[in-house]
Amino acid sequence: MQNIQIDRKLKEKWNQTVLGCIQCSVEVTDSPKELLDEIEEVSQQLISSMQIEDIKSREHIAQTRACCKALGKDVKRYRNSAEAMNRRILQGKGLYHINNVVEVNNLISVKTGYSLGTYDLDCLQGEICWTVTGEGIHYQGIGKEAVNIEFLPVLQDELGYFGNPNSDNTRAMITERTKKILLCVYGFGGRADLDEVLCDAKRALECYCSAKDIEISVIE
Repeated sequence: MQNIQIDRKLKEKWNQTVLGCIQCSVEVTDSPKELLDEIEEVSQQLISSMQIEDIKSREHIAQTRACCKALGKDVKRYRNSAEAMNRRILQGKGLYHINNVVEVNNLISVKTGYSLGTYDLDCLQGEICWTVTGEGIHYQGIGKEAVNIEFLPVLQDELGYFGNPNSDNTRAMITERTKKILLCVYGFGGRADLDEVLCDAKRALECYCSAKDIEISVIE
């Protein structure tokens, strides 16, 4: 498993931060029908049980919002990825289809309310630290121009910042060339159900992405 630590600065500001990690090899393909069907089933369950105004009260979404707000982020303007996907589903827009690894990431996020990030391990360098950014920090977002990542809990390697609960950098995005991944579950409420969530993510990666050499770790 890649060496990953949580910066003391982040722990001091939000002591319930915890990072669930899965590292494995995968085969990146178009998403199989079974995976898309599972996403549709979870989406329909969400539609039948929740209104848009309820999204921000989902346990893990609320915890993510609370942490980011405590760090100084405007959570009404900058939504975390789980909240954004929940809103798309309840607005009838559905989720974008990218590839099987990204779809597994999104499936687990929609099911649980956790924000996840999945990264191409070969595009990362050196030790990884989960830290908090200061004012005026930006990076190139996936499908976006410069993304404002100031006052967010952000993953950083020796090359710079690459991921956070809101949006990820293009540098380590999943493509058809990806062979090894690091999947991160961003937790802000302690360990709680994180082991169960990681177990479900492992199942989905094995089932839909031919995952092998799987390592699981929880960083507290």
